[in-house]
Amino acid sequence: MGKSGKGKGGKNRRRGKNDNSGQKRELILKEEGQEYGQITKMLGNGRIEVSCFDSVKRMGHIRGKLRKKVWMGQGDIILVSLRDFQDDQCDVVHKYNSDEARTLKSVGELPENAKINETDTFGGDEEDDVNFEFGAEDDEDEEDDSDLDIDDI
Repeated sequence: MGKSGKGKGGKNRRRGKNDNSGQKRELILKEEGQEYGQITKMLGNGRIEVSCFDSVKRMGHIRGKLRKKVWMGQGDIILVSLRDFQDDQCDVVHKYNSDEARTLKSVGELPENAKINETDTFGGDEEDDVNFEFGAEDDEDEEDDSDLDIDDI
């Protein structure tokens, strides 16, 4: 009755992972009509918000060749192709891993203020002014509470 050797997913599962992280690949530099950028926000539906290094924020579209094969996240360095007819939109052509991004920075392709390490990305500067103080103020509140008695209410 049952099929032998089948089950547990379809064609995509049988294909397996395409893991090329250990191999060196050729560094792709930008050409005319392309720009380097950093992902600021994932918008969903194959769209991202890109902060390009020519100081312009653009809406990026992940092309179909990269969509399910190359996973992107906030803070990643990417190469985008600019559109002639829409300056506020672009298409993602290539994603650089952290080693390639460091190489681009050392060659001088990326500006020095580009943050490459993925752990220290956007939103970190805003949290510096948050302070929590425990101790003296809490003790004063407890004394006020002890003056109140349940019978007095």
